[in-house]
Amino acid sequence: MVALRGLPFLLEEGMRVALTPPALGRERFSTVVESDGTYEDESALVRFSCADNLDDASALSGCFVLADDADLDLGPLTAPIDEIVGREVVDERYGVLGTITEVILAPANDAWVIDGPYGELIIPVVESVVLDLPETGAVSVAVPGGIVPDEAGSTGENA
Repeated sequence: MVALRGLPFLLEEGMRVALTPPALGRERFSTVVESDGTYEDESALVRFSCADNLDDASALSGCFVLADDADLDLGPLTAPIDEIVGREVVDERYGVLGTITEVILAPANDAWVIDGPYGELIIPVVESVVLDLPETGAVSVAVPGGIVPDEAGSTGENA
């Protein structure tokens, strides 16, 4: 199995999934019996309850595996877009960067468009940049060099 669009691999043993497109003679829903994948992997070997032999497993080639989002642990950086847009973003060096106005969905990682005192900024949504994403309130970040214009100066000691 290969995760879609470079997303992390999220299937875990015991998870009930739907296999699409459905095929005649095969159950539409199946259970993950075994998986050697981890969150960091983009692919893994997976055994489903509907595939008892090599022919059954071969028939799954090209299928998409759909899981209930309630069964997935997506990590702290995957808050719903409607909970992100409108949040204030504060950088450890530059202070308030502005407000998130848009979320750009991309294969490698999402990005936030921020409108504020430094103009429009686009920051990657990755663990090394987003330091704290609480359920409410301001988001703490550490933007890498080159994102905030040079003339912005800084408000911290690390500039």
